[in-house]
Amino acid sequence: MPKIQKAYKVQLKTNSNIENKLTQFCGSARFLWNKSLAMNLERLEKGQPILWYNELAFWLTLWKRSEEYGFLKECPSQVLQQKLKDLERAFRDCFDKNQPLKRTPVFKKKGLGDGIRFPQGFKLDNRRIFLPKIGWIGFHKSCEIIGKIKNITITNRGGRWYASIQVEQMIEIGKHASDSEIGIDAGVKCFAAFSDGTMVEGVHSFRKHEDTLAMEQRKLERKKRGSENWKKQKRKIAKLHHAIANVRQDFLHKLSTEISQNHAKVYVEELQIKNMSSSARGSIEEPGRMVRAKSGLNKSILDQGWHEFKRQLDYKLFWKGGMLVEVNPRHTSQRCSCCGHTVKENRASQAVFKCLACGYEENADVNAAKNILTVGQMGMTCQANRISGRQQEPAGTREEVLPVAS
Repeated sequence: MPKIQKAYKVQLKTNSNIENKLTQFCGSARFLWNKSLAMNLERLEKGQPILWYNELAFWLTLWKRSEEYGFLKECPSQVLQQKLKDLERAFRDCFDKNQPLKRTPVFKKKGLGDGIRFPQGFKLDNRRIFLPKIGWIGFHKSCEIIGKIKNITITNRGGRWYASIQVEQMIEIGKHASDSEIGIDAGVKCFAAFSDGTMVEGVHSFRKHEDTLAMEQRKLERKKRGSENWKKQKRKIAKLHHAIANVRQDFLHKLSTEISQNHAKVYVEELQIKNMSSSARGSIEEPGRMVRAKSGLNKSILDQGWHEFKRQLDYKLFWKGGMLVEVNPRHTSQRCSCCGHTVKENRASQAVFKCLACGYEENADVNAAKNILTVGQMGMTCQANRISGRQQEPAGTREEVLPVAS
């Protein structure tokens, strides 16, 4: 039975005293990240090697003893050490050539992504969590927390505090209960079209709240920065963003769970979402074309949450003994799923597909999903044949290149 890492996210029952301490600890961790990052960026500009965790931990000890940064002593040491480890991991990912999409770490802003992690020293008692230098905190429990607890991460989202309890547990992965295979085509207007003809509309959570969000942001601009009314409006906008994210997450989780339960193999497009949602603004010398239309398309693409949907499908299928397969999306929207004729004129409109060779008519997204299924199945068959060929190859048939003596 393999080991898996799983997280249970629960909402904490806080009061003003607990919230003040959590806010203080998050501020100390954010300050340490920004100061350590500034030191390393300055060293990079001078051509000097950056400071890794051990060196930064030494500097942390000196800062705690100083008068200027003595406030760091009030924060649990392990929380600050974990933040330095996060910074080291970010730099290593940045320098890793196998991860070209990773970028140089950036400075953290107050109120954006505030979070601290406790690797040990915590306790869990039914509906309470004990955290160092804070004490016992109640939480809303919706299910049993199973497994060995590895760490607890505290975050603030929309004015509410959450604990993400990461556990390590053993799961038994057997054969999937179903033999069904299905292809899925992702879209903007229709979130997902299935090869069996099913079409699922997206929730478009950002688009539905876009006007309200814009109105609340205009109200914020009219208030004096830093005033109590400004802070109140800031919290209101944060809650709205949190509600938008929750609607999207709820939709994605329900849909991915249903798919993983009913299908053993799921074939999806290998989409480069970062490239698809890149800006068309261009430069002064070479201005972009149809910038407003591309900006609207980018918003709709990011509003779908395709990457998160694929991530959820991947691990849920794995837990149930299934498999997620990514296929090359090339020509899947132009190829006829009936006869294979491939020309761009086959797609009469955004929604209608009509083959010029055989006259086959179908919804364009469903036709693409059928092609994705076919391409994925062919790829799996070819891979199985290659593996089978290697296993059945008799000894001595491979050509061996022997070193030539000089």
